[in-house]
Amino acid sequence: METLRTLSRRPLLTVGDGRFLVVESHTVAFPDGRIVEDWGWVITPDFINVVAVTAEERFLCFRQPKYAVSGLSLSVTGGYIEAGEDPLDAAQRELLEETGYRAETWRTLGSYAVDGNRGAGAAHFFLATGARWQQQIDADDLEEQALLLLSRSEVEAALLAGEFKVLPWAANVALALLTLDQIF
Repeated sequence: METLRTLSRRPLLTVGDGRFLVVESHTVAFPDGRIVEDWGWVITPDFINVVAVTAEERFLCFRQPKYAVSGLSLSVTGGYIEAGEDPLDAAQRELLEETGYRAETWRTLGSYAVDGNRGAGAAHFFLATGARWQQQIDADDLEEQALLLLSRSEVEAALLAGEFKVLPWAANVALALLTLDQIF
């Protein structure tokens, strides 16, 4: 099966300096010869999400507001990947900055397109185990966050109840739980 090809791209919108959002219009060629003009394409930074589990088997989660979410949500550690930064390095940096914890063991849970038709960056998911507190939190997040240490049963119940209200967070938690079942 052949893939689609981008024939041309035209910028439509750049917000600020373009680090966080650019919208383009692409002309796309399909393998059967069809051409689609004005295919919307969204460029946002790639990001990481980390499900971190302490040495005492507690899950590091946050309760926080997000602008696009009604009410409060549970979340996992996350952040944008800096230019030239490896996703694992970004995950380790963000975990330390946001929680003050370092983890002994890291497992990649995959890299995923955020929107298969419109772009919007890539999500890189990780599971970090054996996490131990190292330093005070040094996060630059805009939203207020409450760090929680939850049991596995609390995390499973929250996932099933839809308390992880952002899709990458819910997907990362689900993959981490499946992975933990295979490791232990």
